[in-house]
Formats: sequence, structure tokens, C-alpha cells
Amino acid sequence: MRSIWAVARNTIRQALRMKIAAAFIVLLIILIPVMGLGITGDGTIKGKLQSFVTYSLALVSLLLSLLTIIVAAYSLADDIKQRRIYMVLTKPISRFELLAGKLLGVILLDLMLLVPLSAIIYGITIYIPVHNNATAQQMQTLDNEFFTARASIKPPEPDVTAEVRQLYEKLKAEKQLPEGVSYVDIINNLTQLKKLEKQAAGPGSEIRWQFDNIRITDPNQSLFIRYKYDVSVNPLDLNIQSGWMVGDLRQLPIIPEGRGSIYIFERRDLIRTFHELEVPANAVASDGHLEVAFLNLPTNNTVVIFPPGEGLELLYKAEGYTANFVKAVMMIFLRLVFLACIGIFAASFLSFPVAILLCLAVLCIATISGFILESFGYLSREIGTIYRFTVGLIIQMIPRFDQYNPSTYLVPARLISWPFLAKLVGLMICLQSFVIFLLSLLVFKFKEIARITV
Repeated sequence: MRSIWAVARNTIRQALRMKIAAAFIVLLIILIPVMGLGITGDGTIKGKLQSFVTYSLALVSLLLSLLTIIVAAYSLADDIKQRRIYMVLTKPISRFELLAGKLLGVILLDLMLLVPLSAIIYGITIYIPVHNNATAQQMQTLDNEFFTARASIKPPEPDVTAEVRQLYEKLKAEKQLPEGVSYVDIINNLTQLKKLEKQAAGPGSEIRWQFDNIRITDPNQSLFIRYKYDVSVNPLDLNIQSGWMVGDLRQLPIIPEGRGSIYIFERRDLIRTFHELEVPANAVASDGHLEVAFLNLPTNNTVVIFPPGEGLELLYKAEGYTANFVKAVMMIFLRLVFLACIGIFAASFLSFPVAILLCLAVLCIATISGFILESFGYLSREIGTIYRFTVGLIIQMIPRFDQYNPSTYLVPARLISWPFLAKLVGLMICLQSFVIFLLSLLVFKFKEIARITV
């Protein structure tokens, strides 16, 4: 263990002597406060906070990712190139201890930089409302919509199996099935069509969603209905007038008046934009049941569509902002650990420039993996199948950084649950990073140092 710690300390010293490391550190220390004081967002205090958290965490994540790759790859590749590794391997230290020490040194360096930089971001985030002279009402809004961690519940998807089967048989009897399309593809397309119909309301009609097993810890808190909708025909002012009814509607065939636990709202919202509707917690029934009804007013003269998966969800406070922020920083740290393993692996058999290119390619793929996987659907069936079993398999082995982006949780005040974080640790550290490190050991074990460096 002493040998590993010795290599780790030497790796940190080596990194701190690198000019690029100093440049990255100075850049972060300067840019983060400047963004905090100068960023405007949408003009509101909440918008400034959301923009600052998004860009500051993205900047820290990007620069520390690049620094991790450079230090991890340079530390091993330069020792081989400059033949310093001869002096190390002639001592009573195994190749495992050498690689483990290099990896530990890079990880400790990331911690030494990530913790204070995250503390700076957190401090500036808390200070922004004070700097902008936020009123008591504005602070209340921020406490409900930003400085919190809200759990999300989405309504269950409607079961359209019977309707899809009936529609398929009808099209088959009328000989209207598309030619050259498989049965599975037809069923999938019809299923998506029927689900979309369930989330659409014509002029004068309504949609209802039901939520069950809602557990409210504080009866004085608020619930938030987050929604976004599209339309078949754009209104002239791009706004939709609507009526909302929230509460226990099981025994109410008509819209009630004056019921304490049922709330009615009239809204005018911009299309294709997320909005939030605040509702008191006593709208939830004693058994945890809640219904949400949306009425598309006849004056809109267009069909309103809630996109499946993101059209509507229920948010309620489950934790504080500080704990959620810490877990967001831990997500960044997991990313850095994986990149450190990739850097060590690349340097174990490649020269420094080529190792950097390989690591950057992995970083880019992990950042846009969702876009790459989605693009397979626009290829022909034959080419798409080839890509799924080649490029798709490679992408599946790489963490999806775009899917595990901390800003997607902190900006809308979404809860990062401990089970979710544990899943990330198991996937990115115990599985992917561990496999990459084992590959590094395997390659480095059979590497003939002398033959390469002569």
C-alpha cells in the first residue's frame, strides 16, 4: 500500500508542475465568479440561478474532464517515453501497484479540485438572490422551485393493446396495411399513434390523469404540475387558454365549485415551453390519490397534444437543495473516475498524442451517445441493424454522460435519489471503470517496456 501511495503522491506533484493544469485551475477560479455576477438568464432571479448552475457545472465538468484525461495519459506515457519507468520497475513495486498509484493520484487530484470549485459554485448560488435584492415572495418562489429537491411522478401510460389489435384487424380486413413493413413495426407505430391520441384534446374536450400512492410529508407544502404541450395548428399569439382542475375527482362528474380540496385554475401558456402549476398539498386525498384534469377551451380552435413521456408530471418536495447539490457533484466525480481509467488504459499501450485522441473520442461519444443511438432510427433497416451490433454495442459499454447530466436535475429542482446514485456507482465504477482498469493491467502486464522505448 505504501508503494501505491508513493506513486499517487508523485503523480499529483507531476500534475501540479504541468502548465496546462495551472492554466485550467486559474481559468476556473476566474470564470466561475465572473459568471455568477454577470449572467442574466431570462432576467428573473430564478433564471439567473438556473443559467449559472448550468454553465458553471458544465464548465467545471468539461475542464476537469480534459485535465483528467491529460494527466492520466501523460503521467504514464511520459514515464515510458523518458524512461523514468526503468527506475520505478527495478524497485520492489509491481505493475499493478504502479497503475493503481497513477489512478489513485489522478482521482485524488480531481477531488482536490472538484470539492473547492463546487463549494465556490454553491456559495455563489446562495449569494445570487442576496446580490439581486430578492423579495420575500421571490425567495418563497425560489425555495419552492429551485432551492429544493422534488420527486417526480409521471402518470401511467394508457393500455392501448386491445385498441391497437382492433385497429390492426380493421386495417388488415380493409387491405390498408402498408406493404413491406413487418408486423412488429406496424404494431409499434399503431401503439404510438393510440398513445398520442390519449394525450390529445380537441377544442372543448378534456384529458384526465390519475396519480396514486402520493406520500406527502408536510401538509403545508405545495405540489407542482409541470407540463408542456404542442398543438396541431399554431395560434396567432402562440398561446393556449386552458382550464385546470386538480384534486380528488373520483366522485365528481362535473366541475365543482367551492370545494376546499379541489382547485380550479385558468391558464394562458406559451406552447412548446415547460410551465409549472403550484397546487396546495391538501389536494391529495387521504389515500394518496390525485387527479389532474385539463380542458382545452373551444376558443383555441386547435388540438392540444401533451407529448408522451414529457408532457406532464407531478413534482413534490422530497429533500433539501444542499444534499441534492452534493449528489450532483458526486455524479461529476464518477465521470472523472471513469475518464481517469480510460486515460490510464490508453497510455498503457499508446503514445501520449494517440492516447489523448482516443480519450477525447470516448468523451465525445459519451457526451452525445443519446443522439447517436437515436440516429439509428433514421437509417435503413439493414444499415441500422449493422450499426446496432457494432457501434451500438460500443456505445452501450460507455457511460451516457448526456443521460446523467447533473444540470438536468438541479435546474428543474429534481431529486437525485440515493438508489439512482448507487446505480450509477455500480455501473460506472464497479462495472465499467473496473473493467477498463483490468484491461489496463492486462495490457501493461505483457508490455515489453524496453522494446518500445529503444
